[in-house]
Amino acid sequence: MNVATIGTNWITQAFIEAAGEVEDFHLYAVYSREEERARAFAATTQADTYYADLDAMFHDMNIDAVYVASPTRYHAEQAMAAMAQGKHVLCEKPLCSNEREAQRLIDTARRHNVVLMEAVKNLYTPGFTAVQQWLPKIGTVRKALISFCQYSSRYDAYLNGEVLNAFKPSLSNGATMDIGVYCLHPLQYLFGEPRQVKAAGYVLESGVDGETNVLLSYDNMDAMASYSKITASRSASEIQGEKGTLYIETIHQPQKVTFVSVKGETEEADIQQEKPDMYYEAAYFIEACLKNDTTTLNWHNSQLVMRQTDQIRKDLGVVFEADRALT
Repeated sequence: MNVATIGTNWITQAFIEAAGEVEDFHLYAVYSREEERARAFAATTQADTYYADLDAMFHDMNIDAVYVASPTRYHAEQAMAAMAQGKHVLCEKPLCSNEREAQRLIDTARRHNVVLMEAVKNLYTPGFTAVQQWLPKIGTVRKALISFCQYSSRYDAYLNGEVLNAFKPSLSNGATMDIGVYCLHPLQYLFGEPRQVKAAGYVLESGVDGETNVLLSYDNMDAMASYSKITASRSASEIQGEKGTLYIETIHQPQKVTFVSVKGETEEADIQQEKPDMYYEAAYFIEACLKNDTTTLNWHNSQLVMRQTDQIRKDLGVVFEADRALT
C-alpha cells in the first residue's frame, strides 16, 4: 500500500518508523507546506517523492492512503479532501476539533466508501488487549480512575512568554485534545457512552486547558479522567470492581497490567509487545484498507469522544476557532 504523510514532526517520524515494520506498508510521499522541508524529510525517510501542494498530492493516483499528523485544526479539512479523492485516511488523535467535524468526516468516509480511522495508539496495543481480557476478573465494575499527567517541555517556553502550538486555541490544542483523549477513549471503548460528563480544570491565559479532571457518570459506576500538560505524575490508572482492581501503568502506552483481588492476591498479565506502539494501529489500518472494511472501525466511539471533549471545553470555557467556523 502506497501511503503519504502530512506533517514533518516527531510523531510523523515515529509513525513512519513503526509502520515500516508492517509488511504491506510503503512510504510513497511526504508533505510539508515548505518545499525544502518536504524534500529534506523525503530524503530522511526514504520516501519515493514529496509534495508542497496538498491538492496535487491528493490527486496522485499512486497514493492509496494518507496519514494526517498536522495540527488538529486542519485534520477535518485535510482528511475530507483526501477522502474525496478516494484515499483512505489514518488521522492522528484527536480525530478533529469537535463533534460536528467528526460527523462530517464520517459522512464523507461513507459517501466515498473509504477507510477513516483515528490513530488512538493505546487502543490497539497488546497491553490494552490484556486490559480487555482481564476486565472480567474484577467482577462488577464500580469505579475507574484513568490518569495521564505529563509535563510538556513546551510549557517552559510558555512560562517564558512564548506560546507554541501545543497551547494555541487557534490550532484546537490543549490538555484535553493533546492527551486527555488517551484517557477518554479507553473509557468509551470499555464502558460506552456516559450519561453525564462534568469537567473542572485550569485554563491558561492563551485560552486552552493546562490540566483537567473529568467526572463521567454511568448508571452503575463512575469514572474520573485526570490529565495534565503542566504537571507530572507516575500514578497508575485503576479500574475497580467488586472482586478486585486492575492497575494499568502508562495508559497511553499500556505495557504493564496487574490484577489485585480484594483479598490482596496479585497477578500480572503476560504482555508480549515486540513492536513499537504505533505499529499496531498501522497494521490494523492497513489490513482494513486492503480489505476495504469499514465495519471494524470505531467511528461511533470517535464521534462520542469528540462529543465529550465538546462538553469538557464548554464546562471550562474553552472555545476554538474551528467552533466559530461552524456557527
